[in-house]
Amino acid sequence: MSRTISQAVLPIQRAIATANPSAWWDGLVIGSSGAEVTVAHLDGSVSRLRVVGPAVELVAGEPVAYHPVAEILDTSRLATTARISA
Repeated sequence: MSRTISQAVLPIQRAIATANPSAWWDGLVIGSSGAEVTVAHLDGSVSRLRVVGPAVELVAGEPVAYHPVAEILDTSRLATTARISA
């Protein structure tokens, strides 16, 4: 998966992600409802993410990467801001 970050995220988020390249969590979408996305990460953990940046339609099985420090959700089409839901 490309780590090319689009203009949909803030410059500080891009700087944080670039400074911490090993922090990305790769995974697959297992559910999507409105602004919430559930991702099964390759390490076996599962995260519920709330997309707060530009919306992107995600379908089950789609590969994504999440940077928890920079709060970036990277898809094959767009990078957007997302936060872990409580």
